Amino acid sequence: MTRGTRTMALARVTRSISLPIILASGAVALCLALLVGWSYLVLQNPELVADLRGNWWLLAAGIGSLVVIMFVIVLFTVFLVREIREVRRQTSFIDSVTHELKSPLAALKLCLETLARPDLPGAQHERLRRMMHDDVERLTAFIDRVLTATRLAGEVRPSQHLTDISLAELARRCAAGVTRRAHLADDVVRVDIAPELRIVTDEVALAAVLENLIDNAIKYSGDDVAVVVSADAVEARGQVALEVRDRGIGIPRTHLRRVFERFYRVPDEAVRERRGTGLGLYVVSALVRSLGGRAEALSPGPGQGTTLRIILPLRLRSA
Repeated sequence: MTRGTRTMALARVTRSISLPIILASGAVALCLALLVGWSYLVLQNPELVADLRGNWWLLAAGIGSLVVIMFVIVLFTVFLVREIREVRRQTSFIDSVTHELKSPLAALKLCLETLARPDLPGAQHERLRRMMHDDVERLTAFIDRVLTATRLAGEVRPSQHLTDISLAELARRCAAGVTRRAHLADDVVRVDIAPELRIVTDEVALAAVLENLIDNAIKYSGDDVAVVVSADAVEARGQVALEVRDRGIGIPRTHLRRVFERFYRVPDEAVRERRGTGLGLYVVSALVRSLGGRAEALSPGPGQGTTLRIILPLRLRSA
């Protein structure tokens, strides 16, 4: 899909959202006009009131009917707008998935065709093998993320195996894995966590959270990647505050609460230029909730970086 076609599709979706809002607003305004006009007519004509005293329930039934109609219209409009937005997010997700799958598959095909050449030097053979391995890892990580999001959306609580882990060691291990897949130097992600800080939780789930947060920070950092992973214990509350900060493109404040929604991506050109499905932070939020914590996004605004913070209990009780 070209950029022009995508823009036209987005414009059609935007119009489809505004239409039900306009129609519902007009219907509610008409109902209010009828209700006010009816009440005014009755008050200005006492003879009509005298005729209706014996059948007052008709007046009450009419007013009640109009109120119910307005409520149903508003309720239907809210539901319709939510469904249209969900369709928009799913359409964007499908478009993103197509690009996410197409690139590594095309690279794998090219590598396989090149490997079939009989005169291929040994060094070139090894370089192509590493490239294929990286693409397969990228595909595996992407599919795992989609499957995790699908399982969490179905409200299937993941099984938990609680262990006592060093938060600093886990963060370094996750950072090394993400930077290796992104072909970046290890020092682009700095882990600033005290070695003695330990937490009792599900190591697999927390590792998935950290990898998603670090990957997200790198993806939206631009050319100058500098990510800091830090954590502080709040002993009085029995919690730990874990933060992943970047100096990237930032998030408008009006979108901070929505970045954890499934399929949601900030409608900004700087975001659309980067590959993504709108599932990473959704997975983070769902996993953090399963670990008894909460997630939040902080950003001064576009171009000023983002801090993703999660609050977890120092000791998670087994379910």
